[in-house]
Amino acid sequence: MAKSTLTKITEPALPETYELALQELERLISELESGQLPLDQLLTSYQRGAQLMAFCKSRLEAVENQIKVLDGNELKNWSGAK
Repeated sequence: MAKSTLTKITEPALPETYELALQELERLISELESGQLPLDQLLTSYQRGAQLMAFCKSRLEAVENQIKVLDGNELKNWSGAK
């Protein structure tokens, strides 16, 4: 009896930092906007972009929650330079 060979497709790991994720996301957006990607790669790039966006959003929310803790559970507007 022959075994069927299934290739498991593994997703690339998420970047270690918000900045690296944002850099990859910007590159993907540029590629998507170029209109030069084949359909299969377009879908793969879109899915990766969605993963990166979710990662960036979660990192931003984590930082926001830390700031709330430091500011007594009140998120204050940032006025920029003092």
